[in-house]
Amino acid sequence: MSGSIEQGTSQTHGNTHILHFLVRVPRPMQDVWAAVATPEGIGRWFTAVDVLEPRLDGPVTLRDLGAGRVTAWDVDRVAEYTLDSGGRLRFHLERDGDEGSVLRFTHEFQGEGESQSGWHTRLERLIEHLGYPADLPGQEPLPGQFT
Repeated sequence: MSGSIEQGTSQTHGNTHILHFLVRVPRPMQDVWAAVATPEGIGRWFTAVDVLEPRLDGPVTLRDLGAGRVTAWDVDRVAEYTLDSGGRLRFHLERDGDEGSVLRFTHEFQGEGESQSGWHTRLERLIEHLGYPADLPGQEPLPGQFT
């Protein structure tokens, strides 16, 4: 069983754009959390992290997107980064059965920004990065993946 991107929507309100994705990942929440809330995890599938202080109002700098603050932080569930020039990135995790996770991703930004297809591609890389559950017969994690 591999992960899937089940939903991708785009809304525009004036100059504000909001992209939403629902991503199912057959990995425990702690694995997905590490991929979206640590510099090492984010760097493996998205972009290098120059600064990330993992706490509410901590500084964050994502290479190629800019600097900002951590605007929501609920350990193991919600990581939200609001960047001066890159908008708001929100990763909200929920349990999906015994071993899976659901990631509700939102990107809110002003003016021109990342397209829906661009984020779909990035989220596919996240799924690839996390690999497959190690306990499924014949399914091994991808090299360098969480186990």
